[in-house]
Amino acid sequence: MLAQIEAINSAVNGVVWGPIMLVLLVGTGIYLTFRTRGLQARRFGYILRNTIGTLFSKDKKKSDSQHNLTPFQAVSTALAGTVGTGNIAGVTGAIFVGGPGAVFWMWVSAFFGMMTKYAEIVLAVKYRQVDEKGAHYGGPMYYIEKGAGQKWLAILFALLGGIACFGIGNIAQSTEIAGAVQSLTGLDPLYTGIILAILTAIVVIGGVKRIGQVASYLVPFMAIFYIAAGVAVIVLRISDVPAALASIFTQAFSLEPREIGGGVAGYTIMVSMQQGVARGVFSNEAGLGSAPMAHAASDTQEPVEQGMWGVFEVFVDTIVICTLTSMAILLSGVLEYDLSSFASNGAAAAAAFNAILPGTIGGTVLQISLLFFALSTILGWSYYGERCWGYLSNNNKVVNYIFKIAFVLMCIVGSVGSGALMWDISDTLNGMMAIPNLVGLLLLSGTVIRLTREYFVKK
Repeated sequence: MLAQIEAINSAVNGVVWGPIMLVLLVGTGIYLTFRTRGLQARRFGYILRNTIGTLFSKDKKKSDSQHNLTPFQAVSTALAGTVGTGNIAGVTGAIFVGGPGAVFWMWVSAFFGMMTKYAEIVLAVKYRQVDEKGAHYGGPMYYIEKGAGQKWLAILFALLGGIACFGIGNIAQSTEIAGAVQSLTGLDPLYTGIILAILTAIVVIGGVKRIGQVASYLVPFMAIFYIAAGVAVIVLRISDVPAALASIFTQAFSLEPREIGGGVAGYTIMVSMQQGVARGVFSNEAGLGSAPMAHAASDTQEPVEQGMWGVFEVFVDTIVICTLTSMAILLSGVLEYDLSSFASNGAAAAAAFNAILPGTIGGTVLQISLLFFALSTILGWSYYGERCWGYLSNNNKVVNYIFKIAFVLMCIVGSVGSGALMWDISDTLNGMMAIPNLVGLLLLSGTVIRLTREYFVKK
């Protein structure tokens, strides 16, 4: 029975993360880019000034609400759920399978994904709800129902997200944390799981406001820490950077057959494209519908202003963090080895950093980064799961408490290495979330264009 479930899930996963769905995901971004006349490129300077640039302004806005997030806390919560093991392990696997050209297609998917995530957030803020305490909440399920009028699709999205949060947002991350802690300190995974469950409970029970506050400190720290290590890698191998960049562009369009594990996997351009786009979408989650739930909790009144944070979010996640991982792999020479010679994708990435940074600093940096990336993902997805089950139960408080208890306990399950099948199933469900979300985005694309036009006319 278990083998049959695994086989069915594997087949469905191949479709969900296969070429057709990836074309739909990137195609939606291309369509929105065309409709907005390349907003992410035309207004990129404006977007940066009105997102990350506002943090350095003397009159930067602080939230007066006890229940809502500032725009920066909202994007930090979203980045907490987005920046995860996919930025290291996922990117590493994509390059080993698809070659350096996969990086180019990852960039392409990120460029168009900026507009997909922008549209998601604009709609999430436009159609969000307000509870009796004045707290904002929303997400794809609300704009699919309230805006597109497709309640059954909204329910489907919430159900998929509500289940996926336990696997991709918890078990997989807890496993990574336990492995990183054991590598660094030798601590038994069970004890790591108990400590992780306690820490998660303290944050999660405090609600979205506490999650946002913790994320606003955790995310900048972990991003700067990893970016500093990545920049150090590039500086130490600066003479090899031109060749590495050249390989990214030349192999992205190579028509030569690519051999993997002794067999021909297909033409390089096709393999590179599929791997790059798939890992790019998996990393920044543009089109999957998760991040808009965090952005909907912002106290921003203008949907377009919060939507611009989505462009910044994809830029940081993929163009910055994933690119640094890619450069470490390409500059280190680990591609000369077979991926199977490493214990995991993460181990291959650690070997890349170790090959360039002095001593064993590289491996330590990777383990610490994986730890923080995974922890932040748990916190971000705890809120996504809460919102999905809140929608399905009409914000029933009992269901909310049960969900939080179950989510916290899953930290222990993941830490001791159980639940591999649930992780695989959740990965599939995570990809399936894109289907109802993309339908909602396409049906409401006119609303996104109208709100965007009105905003820039006013400005």
